[in-house]
Amino acid sequence: MVLYKLEDFEPNYRDTFEGHDIKGLGVYTQGTDEKIGTVSDILVDDEGHFRYLVVDLGFWIFGKKVLLPIGRARIDYNVDRVYTIGLTREQAEDLPEFNERQALDYDYEEQVRGVYRQPVDYTRPLEASTPLEATIPVDTTHQQAATTPTYNRDSYNYEHEPSLYGLNEEDHQTLRLYEERLIANKRRQKTGEVAIGKHVETETARVAVPIERERVIIERVTPADAGTTVSGREADFREGEVARVEIHEETPEIRKEAFLREEVRVRKVVDQDTVETQESVRREELDVNSGNLPIEER
Repeated sequence: MVLYKLEDFEPNYRDTFEGHDIKGLGVYTQGTDEKIGTVSDILVDDEGHFRYLVVDLGFWIFGKKVLLPIGRARIDYNVDRVYTIGLTREQAEDLPEFNERQALDYDYEEQVRGVYRQPVDYTRPLEASTPLEATIPVDTTHQQAATTPTYNRDSYNYEHEPSLYGLNEEDHQTLRLYEERLIANKRRQKTGEVAIGKHVETETARVAVPIERERVIIERVTPADAGTTVSGREADFREGEVARVEIHEETPEIRKEAFLREEVRVRKVVDQDTVETQESVRREELDVNSGNLPIEER
């Protein structure tokens, strides 16, 4: 069975304990308040179940660390202590040393369990316990010898020994209070479309073109020397003499020419807006009916 350090298995484990940290708590024997050591780490299995507290005995045995099965620990956050259940200081000395650089195997854990299976005589305290307290029955030498089964590496399971790994759920019933929250989200949907095209319109255009026309004007005038006698040579009478004058005029010449008038650019812009909405939400509150019994809420 593979075991992991709690922080490696779940980096945010402190959130589970409402900010409390088990590491660093002092470890004391139950009933005598004799300090054994300090919790330096927690080991969990591959499903996240607490299996061992790693206890540093440096308080009185320099540099030695041992394992304390979670079923033999009771944590009291009121005094920031961990109490061992059925473990004496002498037994702690007999525990095999824990080396975090070496992998845990069945044989090593059996050495640890063998120390805790030794006959002890203790009773479970009656005061309120904390979430890691385990139920341990009163053991006697006769009962221990008669009930200790034999295990093997192929079939062993932590649930086989609730006295070492079990938790007391009877004393720790959890009532969960729920409340509703409004979760705001956005959904993009089509509200329409804009179609932009072009068509041809026909209209009558007018343009003014100035033109020129030639015309002949015949003027008859009396010369100043009218009535004067001329010689026969000057009076050259000829019949059929014609004077020709060419007449021109301009006519309008109209043609059509296409040219670029303007460009139309189409684009989209996003307008930001805030939409407020409201809804009724429910929340569960705790009703405590204790009669005349004193109740302390934390």
